[in-house]
Amino acid sequence: MNPPETTRYDVVIVGGGHNALVAAAYLARAGRSVLILEKQDAVGGAAVSERPWPGVDARLSRYSYLVSLLPRKIIDDLGLHIELRRRRYSSYTPDPADPRRGILIDTQDADATGASFARTLGDTGEAERFAAFGERLAPLGRAVFPTMTEPLPTADEVRARVGDDELWTALTERPLGDLLRASLESDLARGVALTDGLIGTFASSDDASLAQNRCFLYHVIGGETGHWDVPVGGMGAVTAELERAAREAGAEIRTGVDVISISPSGEVTAVTDRSWTFIGEVVLSGVGRAVLARLLTAGGTPTTAPEPEGAQIKVNMLLSRLPRLKDTSVAPEAAFAGTFHVNETMTQLDAAYVTASAGLVPDPLPAEIYCHSLTDPSILDEELRASGAQTLTLFGLQVPHRLIAGEDPVAAGARLLAAAQQSLDSVLAEPLRDCIVEAPDGRLCIEARTTTDLERSLGMVGGDIFHGELQWPWLEAGAAGAGAAGAGAAGAGAAGAGAAGAGAAGGGAGASGPAERWGVETGHPRVLLCGSSARRGGAVSGIGGQNAAMAALEILERG
Repeated sequence: MNPPETTRYDVVIVGGGHNALVAAAYLARAGRSVLILEKQDAVGGAAVSERPWPGVDARLSRYSYLVSLLPRKIIDDLGLHIELRRRRYSSYTPDPADPRRGILIDTQDADATGASFARTLGDTGEAERFAAFGERLAPLGRAVFPTMTEPLPTADEVRARVGDDELWTALTERPLGDLLRASLESDLARGVALTDGLIGTFASSDDASLAQNRCFLYHVIGGETGHWDVPVGGMGAVTAELERAAREAGAEIRTGVDVISISPSGEVTAVTDRSWTFIGEVVLSGVGRAVLARLLTAGGTPTTAPEPEGAQIKVNMLLSRLPRLKDTSVAPEAAFAGTFHVNETMTQLDAAYVTASAGLVPDPLPAEIYCHSLTDPSILDEELRASGAQTLTLFGLQVPHRLIAGEDPVAAGARLLAAAQQSLDSVLAEPLRDCIVEAPDGRLCIEARTTTDLERSLGMVGGDIFHGELQWPWLEAGAAGAGAAGAGAAGAGAAGAGAAGAGAAGGGAGASGPAERWGVETGHPRVLLCGSSARRGGAVSGIGGQNAAMAALEILERG
């Protein structure tokens, strides 16, 4: 293979996840030369669709699966053709004490929802309290979400925009459990709300770290409403559009390239069947902080970062039909269309945290499930659709990586899969096993993706889907550059390419340079975060990529 004619670029991006593609598209559209280096054979990272079972044409969103935080601004700026569908049913939650009854929250029928609450809880007021709690949270989305694609506002600016000092204090200064107990009376409804604080996050409702509060905030602000939508065509359709936008704008994408070191000066060393050196005026890191620290150290700059820990198991399934429920008053097509909560009362979630903290797999395992194909059948071929087949996605909570670290991956997956099936079976009128499709090779169409699988296949240290703890999406008073080791880049030029100017949302008052102002700093002026490790990263949002692109354009403009 001949060496490339050009090894110098305005921006070199390490890692080809969805955030990297967003950053590349913005930068290339601004006329900058951009190179993405991806270790896998295809881009997309965790935001991909795959066919897990040979001979079965079901294209599942194998890792990430729902979309809430992808801003309309990014879709419009990049000309993306992405269809997101709203689910009519918000959730169904069977009562673990008696699964013959459960709460079905129908977004189009308040009376039916109220009757479901009353039938399950014997309380006619809890539905009203639950709705009022949602209304009280609504200003958070309206206040916070529009700032996510602007320079970081200060905490005081966001607090003023929320306009509810009591709510602000409850969310940002006290454990989430206090707010839930003050707002709701039933263990079941409190659990439904608490799950939004525990996705991929190992914490209890009263955790003093407030990790559950930060996770909760991100889950209730998406699109200013907190609704989580189904990507038509699966998550791979989202990535495909981002890749198209990046390539058409002129970004260069190389896959099958293993980056082995990065220097703060912008030198990136990589290998394929030979060694390569690429120079970037700016380097964007689409990998997690822990991985970036290792690459910088390999490049001769001693760096450390906390080792993150994921806390989930994901189970992908293809069923011949939806299983029957013990609750005969609810159709499976309604129960599984939204988020189906299994053994997720607040008491059960906190007990599961205690159990896992002691080194044991929770029993029962808290889990939530949804059926993509009910909202978007296009992920199945015509034969599967005609047969009545449906997909199910199960996301198990309170399963920290420490429970399986060092264990044989196959054995660990089987152990957690058994716990997940047992939990789901507890609310079904028939064994899940009876509904699972058998592939042509005789295997059942069910798979577990553990934190170890994420670490090994996608390079997510500890299987952490957020690449580290989520952070508040604003600057604390006197905390310029907080969260990434210091000084970062100084000075600010014109952002260009549609970047919000320095006055937007307070202009990141207190931040000392572009990287800090956009929340993408690493402590090295020309190495920026662009993935989920960025201050406002996490989930399938593209926000980390957009923020990094805006900061990079300011730096490049300055020269």
